[in-house]
Amino acid sequence: MAVSEPRTAQGESPRQFDLDRCIHCGLCLNACPTYRELGLEADSPRGRIYQMVQVAEGRMSISPSYLQHIDLCLGCRGCESACPSGVEYGRLVEAARAQIETQVKRPLAVWLARRFVFSYLLQSRFGLGVAGALLFLYQASGLQKLLRLSGLLKLVGLEKLERLTPVAEAPFFFSRIGKTFPATGAQRYRVALLAGCIANVCFARLNEATVRVLQKNGCDVHIPREQTCCGALHAHAGLREEARKLARRNIDAFEAGDYDAILTNAAGCGAMLKEYHDLLAEDPAYAARARAFVERVKDVNEFLASIELNPKLGRVEAVATYQDSCHLAHGQKVRAAPRKLLAAVPGLAFREMPLADLCCGSAGVYNVLHNEMAMSLLEKKMANIALTGAGVIVTANPGCMLQLRAGAAMSGGGRRVAHVVEILDEAYRNYEEK
Repeated sequence: MAVSEPRTAQGESPRQFDLDRCIHCGLCLNACPTYRELGLEADSPRGRIYQMVQVAEGRMSISPSYLQHIDLCLGCRGCESACPSGVEYGRLVEAARAQIETQVKRPLAVWLARRFVFSYLLQSRFGLGVAGALLFLYQASGLQKLLRLSGLLKLVGLEKLERLTPVAEAPFFFSRIGKTFPATGAQRYRVALLAGCIANVCFARLNEATVRVLQKNGCDVHIPREQTCCGALHAHAGLREEARKLARRNIDAFEAGDYDAILTNAAGCGAMLKEYHDLLAEDPAYAARARAFVERVKDVNEFLASIELNPKLGRVEAVATYQDSCHLAHGQKVRAAPRKLLAAVPGLAFREMPLADLCCGSAGVYNVLHNEMAMSLLEKKMANIALTGAGVIVTANPGCMLQLRAGAAMSGGGRRVAHVVEILDEAYRNYEEK
């Protein structure tokens, strides 16, 4: 990669997010997955902040080494939970990546791939629908199974990466966007649901389960037609201006509805939605609107745990453990709500796993771009899960579900991976059947 003369889009750099707040105490080290794996100071939050300071003060250039250390960060924000000084590391690393984006000239093939994924695919229902249809044909035709059995994927070094391929869940959720689903029984709340981008194709059943659970709890569920991708992947990749465009579109789509809450079942999306006021703080047309928007955003676990939950839950006979999604536990500081909901399910035996809030290695597209590191983290996560004896692994984020499903398949044992709302949905169905 070539590096051009230093310049920063809209003056954005890690410096404006208070690099000096870090006191270099080192309490973040044990909370950092890459430091735990590599034991390198440069791949710890403290070490990365030190490098950001050097770049900000002109004592170090944006070198290939700097790029490597910043890029290897998962952005899990576990260090934020451990930090006694309140360092907002997630904002720092995103600002560093935004600065890199303005100064580094990427190879043409990489630039084109990023342009296609971030500027078109994630924002286009048509594009996602086509990609989903092709993926469905690949899987339904038996070609995926044939490739896995052939040994060819292992031969070319793609076996572990291919395990992360999501399942295309036809029919896709796109047909539900723009519709309203009335509450079952008395209506208590009027909520809106962010359907996501890839989730419409690969987690359509999760979105449907989310709607049903909300309906069971007295919610009229609206799915605004003009909504779009939340922008989380763009912000994590340093494309903050693209993220701002998406934020504006979502505010326009949701704000007119006068909803009691704006909900998401994806922890990463929720963390992004709750930071729109920071993202648009310098936008005079949207700053106040973004603050009002953020006040209504809740993770679906957070919302359900805050209301009087419909108690008509049937038994779910299973032993379960819970993996904290990083952007729910560390980004949104929501830890108790999912556990409270699981505790409400009759028959479900809950067992806490060791290091439940340590990243599983998913981190958006990290498990694709840094597959070796991601798989190493996943291997340790599966070992901790095995200690619980649980047959069901529950989490609160689609990306984590993909990663944990790959881990369950590779480790054997027949473990099932489910979202919290899928467990609730199963319990409500069991009650009705009984």
